[in-house]
Amino acid sequence: MRGNVKHIFFDLDHTLWDFDRNSKLAFEALFRHYDINLELDKFLEVYEPINYAYWAKFRVEEISKLDLRRGRLSDSFAQFGWSFSNIELDAMAEFYIEELPKNNHLFDGVIQALEELHPNYDLHIITNGFHNVQHNKLNQSGLIQYFNTITTSEEVGLKKPNPVIFKKALEKAKAKPGESLMVGDTFEADILGAEAVGMYTLFYNYWSVAVPPHYDIIDNIQEIKLHL
Repeated sequence: MRGNVKHIFFDLDHTLWDFDRNSKLAFEALFRHYDINLELDKFLEVYEPINYAYWAKFRVEEISKLDLRRGRLSDSFAQFGWSFSNIELDAMAEFYIEELPKNNHLFDGVIQALEELHPNYDLHIITNGFHNVQHNKLNQSGLIQYFNTITTSEEVGLKKPNPVIFKKALEKAKAKPGESLMVGDTFEADILGAEAVGMYTLFYNYWSVAVPPHYDIIDNIQEIKLHL
């Protein structure tokens, strides 16, 4: 069906890199460091949807990076009656960002899938994550060796689903849209964004959301090869 695909572009967080597991470990370290006496699992139940909502606003330029980093923490702690100054929030946010790439759990089957794809396709990353953080994740997880190019929203100045970031990534990869496949977990940002510039798409349905039936969906990264 997609015999003409030569380039495969991946999102990073929640697609290859197990963000939720690694984030939990980073928060464990943060709670220890700042002596925060809250039950972590209950905090994360509150934090994760708040973080998701803040990222949705960040993608469409409604808030700044500083708003994102402060707001997701402030709003989450407020649910437990805790409050911190902006100086404290900034320090915690920086601690978390530094701690996050130290934990590099990947989803099951990611390395095997990349090992199988790498000899036959040029592999690339397109991510809305922050430039230095994402490069640290790729380097420290050992993923970097599989990818020819890495394009971040911070580098481009625009975020998925803006077509400019996809066009920039295609340009860096020397790839044509009609020979390129985008694999990602966020339907609007990854799938609709890539589709708008003429790329093939494959939706990794990490969040188990309903999407129109004509889109190709996988539930495990190793299923990619079934769609090539």
